[in-house]
Amino acid sequence: MPIDNNSNDENPQSASLNEQMTLSQNAKNSVPAAAILRKSRFRWRMVAFLALAIAVLALFARIGIEDNIKGSEQIARIIINDIITTDPDRLKIFEKISKNENIKAVIISINSPGGTTAGGEELYEAISKLREQKPVVSVIHELGASAAYMSAIATDRIYARRLSIVGSIGVLYQHIDASKLMQTIGIDFDKVSTGPLKAEPDIDEPLEGEVRASMQALVDDSYEWFVDIVSERRDLSRNKVLDLADGRILTGRMALKTKLIDAIGSEAEAITWLEKEKNIEENLKTVTYFPLPENELEQLARFIGTKAGALVGLSPNSALTLDGLLSLWQATP
Repeated sequence: MPIDNNSNDENPQSASLNEQMTLSQNAKNSVPAAAILRKSRFRWRMVAFLALAIAVLALFARIGIEDNIKGSEQIARIIINDIITTDPDRLKIFEKISKNENIKAVIISINSPGGTTAGGEELYEAISKLREQKPVVSVIHELGASAAYMSAIATDRIYARRLSIVGSIGVLYQHIDASKLMQTIGIDFDKVSTGPLKAEPDIDEPLEGEVRASMQALVDDSYEWFVDIVSERRDLSRNKVLDLADGRILTGRMALKTKLIDAIGSEAEAITWLEKEKNIEENLKTVTYFPLPENELEQLARFIGTKAGALVGLSPNSALTLDGLLSLWQATP
Protein backbone atom coordinates (compact mmCIF):
# COMPACT_ATOMS: atom_id res chain seq x y z
CA MET A 1 0.00 0.00 0.00
CA PRO A 2 1.54 3.36 -1.04
CA ILE A 3 2.58 5.73 1.67
CA ASP A 4 1.12 9.28 1.50
CA ASN A 5 3.98 11.77 2.17
CA ASN A 6 1.50 14.50 3.06
CA SER A 7 -0.10 12.47 5.80
CA ASN A 8 2.29 14.00 8.36
CA ASP A 9 0.46 17.32 8.03
CA GLU A 10 -2.60 15.71 9.57
CA ASN A 11 -0.60 14.07 12.34
CA PRO A 12 -1.11 15.99 15.61
CA GLN A 13 2.28 14.94 16.91
CA SER A 14 4.03 16.20 13.78
CA ALA A 15 2.12 19.54 13.94
CA SER A 16 3.04 19.93 17.60
CA LEU A 17 6.69 19.28 16.78
CA ASN A 18 6.62 21.94 14.04
CA GLU A 19 5.06 24.48 16.41
CA GLN A 20 7.73 23.81 19.02
CA MET A 21 10.47 24.27 16.44
CA THR A 22 8.89 27.55 15.29
CA LEU A 23 8.58 28.85 18.88
CA SER A 24 12.17 27.84 19.58
CA GLN A 25 13.36 29.68 16.48
CA ASN A 26 11.33 32.81 17.43
CA ALA A 27 12.80 32.71 20.93
CA LYS A 28 16.30 32.58 19.46
CA ASN A 29 15.47 35.52 17.22
CA SER A 30 14.09 37.52 20.17
CA VAL A 31 17.24 37.14 22.27
CA PRO A 32 19.30 39.77 20.35
CA ALA A 33 16.43 42.28 20.55
CA ALA A 34 16.09 41.76 24.28
CA ALA A 35 19.84 42.07 24.73
CA ILE A 36 19.89 45.31 22.76
CA LEU A 37 17.02 46.67 24.85
CA ARG A 38 18.80 45.78 28.09
CA LYS A 39 22.03 47.32 26.84
CA SER A 40 20.22 50.52 25.75
CA ARG A 41 18.47 50.77 29.12
CA PHE A 42 21.81 50.33 30.91
CA ARG A 43 23.40 53.08 28.80
CA TRP A 44 20.62 55.56 29.56
CA ARG A 45 20.90 54.78 33.27
CA MET A 46 24.63 55.44 33.12
CA VAL A 47 24.06 58.73 31.25
CA ALA A 48 21.46 59.78 33.83
CA PHE A 49 23.78 58.88 36.72
CA LEU A 50 26.69 60.74 35.10
CA ALA A 51 24.54 63.82 34.46
CA LEU A 52 23.36 63.80 38.10
CA ALA A 53 26.90 63.46 39.39
CA ILE A 54 28.11 66.32 37.20
CA ALA A 55 25.19 68.50 38.32
CA VAL A 56 26.02 67.88 41.99
CA LEU A 57 29.71 68.62 41.45
CA ALA A 58 28.84 71.75 39.45
CA LEU A 59 26.59 72.92 42.28
CA PHE A 60 29.40 72.63 44.82
CA ALA A 61 31.80 74.31 42.39
CA ARG A 62 29.31 77.16 41.88
CA ILE A 63 29.01 77.61 45.66
CA GLY A 64 32.79 77.77 45.80
CA ILE A 65 32.84 80.49 43.14
CA GLU A 66 30.23 82.52 44.99
CA ASP A 67 32.19 82.23 48.24
CA ASN A 68 35.39 83.33 46.55
CA ILE A 69 33.89 86.46 45.00
CA LYS A 70 32.45 87.67 48.28
CA GLY A 71 35.69 87.88 50.20
CA SER A 72 37.40 91.13 49.13
CA GLU A 73 36.67 94.63 47.84
CA GLN A 74 35.82 94.54 44.15
CA ILE A 75 33.83 95.93 41.23
CA ALA A 76 30.85 93.86 40.15
CA ARG A 77 30.09 93.24 36.49
CA ILE A 78 26.59 92.47 35.23
CA ILE A 79 26.43 91.25 31.63
CA ILE A 80 23.31 92.03 29.59
CA ASN A 81 23.56 90.04 26.37
CA ASP A 82 21.10 88.89 23.71
CA ILE A 83 17.33 89.34 24.09
CA ILE A 84 16.13 91.06 27.28
CA THR A 85 13.16 89.61 29.14
CA THR A 86 12.09 89.68 32.76
CA ASP A 87 14.35 87.52 34.93
CA PRO A 88 13.75 86.86 38.66
CA ASP A 89 17.20 85.29 39.06
CA ARG A 90 18.81 88.47 37.76
CA LEU A 91 16.82 90.54 40.26
CA LYS A 92 18.14 88.36 43.08
CA ILE A 93 21.70 89.08 41.94
CA PHE A 94 20.97 92.83 41.99
CA GLU A 95 19.65 92.45 45.54
CA LYS A 96 22.79 90.59 46.66
CA ILE A 97 25.04 93.20 45.08
CA SER A 98 23.23 96.07 46.76
CA LYS A 99 23.74 94.44 50.18
CA ASN A 100 27.36 93.39 49.65
CA GLU A 101 29.59 96.02 51.27
CA ASN A 102 32.66 94.62 49.53
CA ILE A 103 31.27 95.66 46.16
CA LYS A 104 32.27 99.28 45.67
CA ALA A 105 30.91 99.88 42.15
CA VAL A 106 29.03 98.13 39.36
CA ILE A 107 29.62 97.91 35.61
CA ILE A 108 26.66 97.03 33.35
CA SER A 109 28.19 95.38 30.29
CA ILE A 110 25.73 95.60 27.38
CA ASN A 111 25.58 93.85 24.03
CA SER A 112 21.91 93.46 23.16
CA PRO A 113 19.35 94.55 20.53
CA GLY A 114 16.73 95.00 23.28
CA GLY A 115 13.77 92.81 24.06
CA THR A 116 10.40 93.11 25.75
CA THR A 117 9.31 96.44 27.17
CA ALA A 118 8.59 94.74 30.50
CA GLY A 119 12.09 93.25 30.54
CA GLY A 120 13.62 96.65 29.79
CA GLU A 121 11.52 98.33 32.46
CA GLU A 122 12.52 95.69 35.02
CA LEU A 123 16.21 96.25 34.29
CA TYR A 124 15.80 100.03 34.35
CA GLU A 125 14.13 99.92 37.76
CA ALA A 126 16.65 97.43 39.20
CA ILE A 127 19.64 99.48 38.01
CA SER A 128 18.05 102.69 39.31
CA LYS A 129 17.66 101.17 42.79
CA LEU A 130 21.22 99.87 42.67
CA ARG A 131 22.48 103.31 41.65
CA GLU A 132 21.14 104.70 44.92
CA GLN A 133 23.50 102.38 46.82
CA LYS A 134 26.63 102.30 44.65
CA PRO A 135 28.08 104.05 41.59
CA VAL A 136 26.98 102.28 38.41
CA VAL A 137 28.38 102.76 34.91
CA SER A 138 27.34 101.09 31.66
CA VAL A 139 29.51 100.03 28.73
CA ILE A 140 27.89 99.37 25.35
CA HIS A 141 29.93 97.03 23.20
CA GLU A 142 28.67 96.14 19.69
CA LEU A 143 25.01 96.91 20.37
CA GLY A 144 22.89 98.73 22.94
CA ALA A 145 19.51 99.42 21.38
CA SER A 146 15.88 99.80 22.48
CA ALA A 147 15.35 98.04 25.82
CA ALA A 148 19.13 97.66 26.15
CA TYR A 149 19.55 101.44 25.80
CA MET A 150 16.66 101.81 28.28
CA SER A 151 18.82 99.88 30.74
CA ALA A 152 21.93 101.95 30.02
CA ILE A 153 20.30 105.28 30.82
CA ALA A 154 19.62 104.09 34.38
CA THR A 155 23.36 104.21 35.11
CA ASP A 156 25.49 107.17 36.23
CA ARG A 157 27.49 107.24 33.00
CA ILE A 158 27.30 105.56 29.58
CA TYR A 159 30.32 104.50 27.53
CA ALA A 160 30.26 103.11 23.99
CA ARG A 161 32.76 102.50 21.24
CA ARG A 162 32.88 104.88 18.30
CA LEU A 163 31.20 102.36 16.05
CA SER A 164 28.86 100.74 18.55
CA ILE A 165 25.18 100.76 17.59
CA VAL A 166 23.13 102.83 20.02
CA GLY A 167 19.57 104.13 20.22
CA SER A 168 16.49 102.75 18.48
CA ILE A 169 14.29 104.50 21.02
CA GLY A 170 10.80 103.19 20.41
CA VAL A 171 8.24 100.43 20.89
CA LEU A 172 6.61 98.02 18.48
CA TYR A 173 3.91 95.38 18.37
CA GLN A 174 4.23 92.62 15.78
CA HIS A 175 1.29 90.97 14.05
CA ILE A 176 1.15 88.28 11.38
CA ASP A 177 -1.74 88.55 8.92
CA ALA A 178 -2.25 85.06 7.49
CA SER A 179 -5.79 85.68 6.25
CA LYS A 180 -4.99 85.17 2.55
CA LEU A 181 -3.08 81.98 3.25
CA MET A 182 -5.94 80.59 5.35
CA GLN A 183 -8.45 81.47 2.65
CA THR A 184 -6.29 79.73 0.05
CA ILE A 185 -6.08 76.49 2.01
CA GLY A 186 -9.71 76.68 3.11
CA ILE A 187 -9.37 77.23 6.85
CA ASP A 188 -11.97 79.35 8.64
CA PHE A 189 -10.87 80.63 12.05
CA ASP A 190 -13.78 81.47 14.35
CA LYS A 191 -14.32 82.13 18.06
CA VAL A 192 -16.79 83.22 20.71
CA SER A 193 -15.61 86.03 22.99
CA THR A 194 -16.87 88.39 25.68
CA GLY A 195 -16.05 91.55 23.74
CA PRO A 196 -14.95 92.83 20.32
CA LEU A 197 -11.31 93.24 21.44
CA LYS A 198 -10.96 89.98 23.35
CA ALA A 199 -8.16 87.81 21.92
CA GLU A 200 -7.47 90.37 19.21
CA PRO A 201 -5.75 90.66 16.85
CA ASP A 202 -6.38 87.38 15.03
CA ILE A 203 -3.94 85.91 12.55
CA ASP A 204 -6.77 85.46 10.03
CA GLU A 205 -7.48 89.21 9.84
CA PRO A 206 -5.50 92.31 8.92
CA LEU A 207 -4.67 94.66 11.78
CA GLU A 208 -7.10 97.51 11.18
CA GLY A 209 -10.01 99.51 12.58
CA GLU A 210 -10.78 99.36 16.30
CA VAL A 211 -8.30 96.54 16.86
CA ARG A 212 -5.43 98.49 15.34
CA ALA A 213 -6.38 101.58 17.35
CA SER A 214 -6.26 99.58 20.60
CA MET A 215 -2.81 98.20 19.75
CA GLN A 216 -1.57 101.66 18.79
CA ALA A 217 -2.74 103.04 22.15
CA LEU A 218 -0.77 100.30 23.87
CA VAL A 219 2.37 101.11 21.90
CA ASP A 220 1.97 104.88 22.38
CA ASP A 221 1.62 104.57 26.15
CA SER A 222 4.84 102.56 26.45
CA TYR A 223 6.60 104.90 24.03
CA GLU A 224 5.64 107.99 26.04
CA TRP A 225 7.17 106.47 29.16
CA PHE A 226 10.35 105.56 27.27
CA VAL A 227 10.70 109.11 25.92
CA ASP A 228 10.11 110.59 29.37
CA ILE A 229 12.85 108.59 31.08
CA VAL A 230 15.34 109.34 28.28
CA SER A 231 14.55 113.05 28.66
CA GLU A 232 14.97 112.87 32.43
CA ARG A 233 18.10 110.72 32.59
CA ARG A 234 19.95 112.33 29.68
CA ASP A 235 18.95 115.88 30.65
CA LEU A 236 17.48 116.56 27.22
CA SER A 237 14.31 118.44 26.33
CA ARG A 238 11.40 116.23 25.41
CA ASN A 239 11.28 117.72 21.91
CA LYS A 240 14.95 116.88 21.43
CA VAL A 241 14.33 113.29 22.49
CA LEU A 242 11.32 113.04 20.16
CA ASP A 243 13.58 114.08 17.28
CA LEU A 244 15.79 111.08 18.08
CA ALA A 245 13.02 108.68 19.10
CA ASP A 246 11.79 107.64 15.66
CA GLY A 247 13.45 104.24 15.98
CA ARG A 248 16.72 105.27 14.34
CA ILE A 249 20.04 103.76 15.36
CA LEU A 250 23.24 105.77 15.76
CA THR A 251 26.93 105.01 16.00
CA GLY A 252 28.71 105.74 19.25
CA ARG A 253 30.14 108.94 17.75
CA MET A 254 26.70 110.12 16.68
CA ALA A 255 25.24 109.21 20.07
CA LEU A 256 27.94 111.26 21.80
CA LYS A 257 27.11 114.32 19.71
CA THR A 258 23.39 113.97 20.49
CA LYS A 259 24.13 113.32 24.21
CA LEU A 260 22.63 109.85 24.23
CA ILE A 261 25.93 108.63 25.73
CA ASP A 262 28.57 110.35 27.86
CA ALA A 263 31.88 109.20 26.43
CA ILE A 264 33.69 107.00 23.96
CA GLY A 265 35.43 104.13 25.67
CA SER A 266 35.44 100.59 26.98
CA GLU A 267 35.41 98.98 30.40
CA ALA A 268 38.94 100.26 31.09
CA GLU A 269 37.80 103.87 30.63
CA ALA A 270 34.74 103.20 32.77
CA ILE A 271 36.90 101.90 35.62
CA THR A 272 39.24 104.88 35.33
CA TRP A 273 36.25 107.21 35.66
CA LEU A 274 35.02 105.32 38.73
CA GLU A 275 38.45 105.66 40.31
CA LYS A 276 38.76 109.38 39.61
CA GLU A 277 35.18 110.60 39.99
CA LYS A 278 33.72 108.17 42.52
CA ASN A 279 36.84 107.61 44.64
CA ILE A 280 36.93 103.88 43.96
CA GLU A 281 40.22 102.34 45.00
CA GLU A 282 42.56 101.62 42.11
CA ASN A 283 43.20 98.14 40.75
CA LEU A 284 40.18 96.49 42.32
CA LYS A 285 39.31 93.12 40.87
CA THR A 286 36.30 93.11 38.52
CA VAL A 287 34.11 90.06 39.10
CA THR A 288 31.20 88.93 36.92
CA TYR A 289 28.12 88.39 39.07
CA PHE A 290 25.57 87.83 36.32
CA PRO A 291 25.62 85.45 34.72
CA LEU A 292 28.05 83.65 37.04
CA PRO A 293 31.01 82.32 35.05
CA GLU A 294 30.87 78.65 34.17
CA ASN A 295 33.58 76.39 35.51
CA GLU A 296 34.77 73.31 33.63
CA LEU A 297 32.17 71.04 35.23
CA GLU A 298 29.32 73.38 34.32
CA GLN A 299 30.60 73.61 30.75
CA LEU A 300 30.62 69.81 30.59
CA ALA A 301 27.11 69.66 32.04
CA ARG A 302 25.89 72.19 29.47
CA PHE A 303 27.57 70.18 26.69
CA ILE A 304 25.80 67.00 27.81
CA GLY A 305 22.51 68.89 28.06
CA THR A 306 22.95 70.23 24.54
CA LYS A 307 23.66 66.77 23.17
CA ALA A 308 20.71 65.31 25.04
CA GLY A 309 18.49 68.05 23.64
CA ALA A 310 19.71 67.26 20.14
CA LEU A 311 18.65 63.64 20.62
CA VAL A 312 15.04 64.74 21.13
CA GLY A 313 15.10 67.36 18.39
CA LEU A 314 15.80 70.51 20.44
CA SER A 315 18.24 72.99 18.94
CA PRO A 316 20.29 75.35 21.16
CA ASN A 317 20.03 77.94 18.38
CA SER A 318 16.24 77.92 18.17
CA ALA A 319 14.82 81.40 17.59
CA LEU A 320 13.27 83.02 20.63
CA THR A 321 9.63 83.98 20.18
CA LEU A 322 8.65 87.12 22.06
CA ASP A 323 5.06 87.94 22.89
CA GLY A 324 3.65 91.34 23.76
CA LEU A 325 5.16 94.80 23.39
CA LEU A 326 8.76 94.92 22.22
CA SER A 327 11.47 97.50 22.52
CA LEU A 328 13.76 95.78 20.07
CA TRP A 329 15.98 96.82 17.18
CA GLN A 330 15.78 94.29 14.37
CA ALA A 331 18.26 94.20 11.53
CA THR A 332 15.95 91.88 9.56
CA PRO A 333 12.15 91.55 9.43
